[in-house]
Amino acid sequence: MEISEPIEDKALEDIKKDKKVQRALSETAVSKQEESAAALKQEAPLLGISTIIFLICGTLYFLLGWKRLPISSMYIMLAQKIVLAVMLISLVLLATRFIKKIFNRKIEDKTTVFNFNRIADLFASLLILGIILSLLFANWYAAMVSFGIISIILGFALQNLITSFFGWLYILIRKPYEVGDRIRIGNVYGDIINVSYIDTTLWEFNGDYLSDDHPSGRIIRFSNSKVFSEYVYNYSWPLFPFIWNELSLFISYKSDFKFTSDTVKRIVETEIGVEMVRRVKRFKIILRDTPVDELDVNEYPSVILRAHNNTWVELIVRYLVESKNSGRVKKKLFEAVMDELKKYPEKVMFPNTNMQ
Repeated sequence: MEISEPIEDKALEDIKKDKKVQRALSETAVSKQEESAAALKQEAPLLGISTIIFLICGTLYFLLGWKRLPISSMYIMLAQKIVLAVMLISLVLLATRFIKKIFNRKIEDKTTVFNFNRIADLFASLLILGIILSLLFANWYAAMVSFGIISIILGFALQNLITSFFGWLYILIRKPYEVGDRIRIGNVYGDIINVSYIDTTLWEFNGDYLSDDHPSGRIIRFSNSKVFSEYVYNYSWPLFPFIWNELSLFISYKSDFKFTSDTVKRIVETEIGVEMVRRVKRFKIILRDTPVDELDVNEYPSVILRAHNNTWVELIVRYLVESKNSGRVKKKLFEAVMDELKKYPEKVMFPNTNMQ
């Protein structure tokens, strides 16, 4: 039963509105998200307090320099350093808050906003740490030399951690994977459940004791630095969230090949469902704007016959399925195909029969 064009157009528009699809299509137009009055009221006091602290510290710094405050001259330099540090820290916090505020208003994707806020907080913390440490050194040249030596030592000692941190930045920017994606990296396969500064946590599928697409029950953590040295296979591409899967079985040379092929194809089409075929068609339309439109993306199952070494014929049915449902769909198809073919023993002969 064909579905009306207006409904199909609406379904296509809904798919194109998905944030991951928009990013994959490299669309630069992003709608602005206006902040509510409640959010503005919540931010205003914090911004005001930071501004007041900055102004007060600036006034105190100049008053100390002019010796207008009742403080002993031996403590004036220390007091100026403390006031200057507080003033710079308040400036860093104020600037960080403004940058985050502007970014959060222009970007809709909550994941991107969350990751940007983490990076902004990290750099703000490093700046504040540098300001505090500067108070411990009266001689800036000695401080720079000391920091240089310490940096070299820490660079060798924390090489893997530093590489993993840059791997995290690479993951945020290039997005080879993100939370919820099903990937394979090295010999590890599963769903991403967390990406931290140093490592990635994955909910494993398959595993040592399983041969099918099923969770193993194990959590695997690997360092983010692996994205620089391993191939990352992502099964969750937003523009085409399907994979080709195959179901194979063996039949005799005396079987009716045409009947068997037609029967298997009909069963698979029925089990996969009209909705699945319709979804693939929608994504094929989206793929027309990419180089993938040159490939043969067939939304219907196809059957292949192949001669095998054991004097049997291997029948392979190839079909599209969502990656996270591949194991479940394969089991359902196998049961349906076998139940139907067993009804025709005179046309379909399997290896467990006496006829060879």
